[in-house]
Amino acid sequence: MDDDRREERERMVEAQIAARGVQDPAVLEAMRTVPRHLFVPETEQLIAYSDGPVAIGLGQTISQPFVVALMTALARPHAGSRILEVGTGCGYQAAILDACGASVWSIELEPELSSRAAETLASLGMTNARLRVGDGSAGWPEEAPFEAIVVTAAPRAIPEALLDQLAIEGRLVIPVGGATQDLLVVTRRTDGFHRESVLPVRFVPLR
Repeated sequence: MDDDRREERERMVEAQIAARGVQDPAVLEAMRTVPRHLFVPETEQLIAYSDGPVAIGLGQTISQPFVVALMTALARPHAGSRILEVGTGCGYQAAILDACGASVWSIELEPELSSRAAETLASLGMTNARLRVGDGSAGWPEEAPFEAIVVTAAPRAIPEALLDQLAIEGRLVIPVGGATQDLLVVTRRTDGFHRESVLPVRFVPLR
């Protein structure tokens, strides 16, 4: 990985992420390692490590570092785990999951964003993420089941297809709502789905 701006990432992890309770060592190391500034437009690179979302074009954003780290930790990635991401965006969340050792399938509605993400991931030698253009609410059924599903845009209700594609004990990490949203973790058990509300959030709508 490119170590340019490593010190900024170190400060980001300590002040924005670890200080707010995310302690998973693999997640913290991924956030320290992956060069977030390379995933945003050149005009926004100076603020890539700030404590907030950053616009990436086409009305989309890259989530603030804490939210990316939290959602990653909630998904519990590990070496060899199979994770679906809905909403590739710039590819940063997929890169963090990849850096944690997961195999990632990521879907993006906007072809331009998917193409840009693919180029950035390839330039960093990140080969564990498979990208495609399509409707993320339908998931990726031919690759299911997944140990985790991470959704980076907010539907008003959880798409049934995503629930269907969770493995037993799999975890769906998803913001849900309209003007107000909650970040949920939905765990699939043998007797049904267990839902936990984590915190209020604000994401772009899932289209």
